[in-house]
Amino acid sequence: MQEWQKQLSGSAVRVEDLPFLPESVEYREKLKKVAEVFPIRINSYFMSQIKSENDPLWKQVVPTLEELDDIIDEESLLVSDPLNEEGDMPVPELVHRYPDRVLLMVNNQCPIICRFCTRKRKIGFPGIVTRETLRQGIEYIRLHSEIRDVILSGGDPLLVPDKELDRILRELRSIEHLEIIRIGTRVPGTLPHRVTQELCKILKKYHPLYFNIHFNHPDEITPEVEEACNMLADSGIPLGSQTVLLKGVNDNSDVMTKLMQKLLKMRVKPYYIYQADMALGTNHFRTNVQKGLDLMSSLQGHTSGMGVPYFVIDAPGGGGKVRLLPNTVIEHNEKEVRIKNYEGKVFSYPQPTNKPSNNNTVIPEELPAADSCRISV
Repeated sequence: MQEWQKQLSGSAVRVEDLPFLPESVEYREKLKKVAEVFPIRINSYFMSQIKSENDPLWKQVVPTLEELDDIIDEESLLVSDPLNEEGDMPVPELVHRYPDRVLLMVNNQCPIICRFCTRKRKIGFPGIVTRETLRQGIEYIRLHSEIRDVILSGGDPLLVPDKELDRILRELRSIEHLEIIRIGTRVPGTLPHRVTQELCKILKKYHPLYFNIHFNHPDEITPEVEEACNMLADSGIPLGSQTVLLKGVNDNSDVMTKLMQKLLKMRVKPYYIYQADMALGTNHFRTNVQKGLDLMSSLQGHTSGMGVPYFVIDAPGGGGKVRLLPNTVIEHNEKEVRIKNYEGKVFSYPQPTNKPSNNNTVIPEELPAADSCRISV
């Protein structure tokens, strides 16, 4: 058994296994009811990184009684399938929402079960993703030539055994019109020992292959995580990150800036910050949208542009991702655009003039040097 398999088999899956809980028997009994609705899993590696109750890692994986509030509240707007994935599934466990790409779920198990997960309805329950659903999904892609891009998701694709993952990737690469394969994973940041030389040898066979890795807090980036990401990058895999904006975890400009800078340092390009989805049992993690816009303002100009991701809402009901921007364009007309920079200073950018072309223009024999025409910045 490899190290990562030992860490996974040693996961906390019961209330009795959880760290830093109140001693109250009554509280623990109530928490068991939460676990019946939304399962628990914290692998032993990630458990070892939790330092105290309510630290940023603890909040992401340890259940609280607040998870049942949305179920009890009859007026709650939160639902089990906030993005209407089931409504966009032409075959089981394959989401076809955008014209040229699909999302294929290859399992429904994760190295940790995030308490804010948009798929809380699926993760940790047996029998949802099967060999048959995979067969149907791959066949659907094979029969639809408009599909050029597939995202492998779940669950976490990297919890699939090497041999089976190799088989899935080989089947997908045999589809001529499929150009790009992406893998959405939280493994490198939460079970980094899973990234082995054997795994990298398999992945290298199926380029162009891209990874979107889920990170939420700089404390997740340990020497083991850095090593895992470096191994993937050295295998020629472009790495991007996805972050969920979470109240009490990363809704702070210093934390978010530090996270983005640490990601770049280990060759992971910040890609998305997500406004939290309206998934049942997650309302206590949601911030207002202005918080996200303020965080984007705090990033722009204060760190490298490479470290500034897109801030998006995955539109409720299946409308797809919508990019949100701080208010940088104050006004615009035919003459000028007035813009605001990261310091709040306002500048004017002249619009191009639509002068009629004059083919009879006399060009002087000597023109001024190009340098003399430049505007100093």
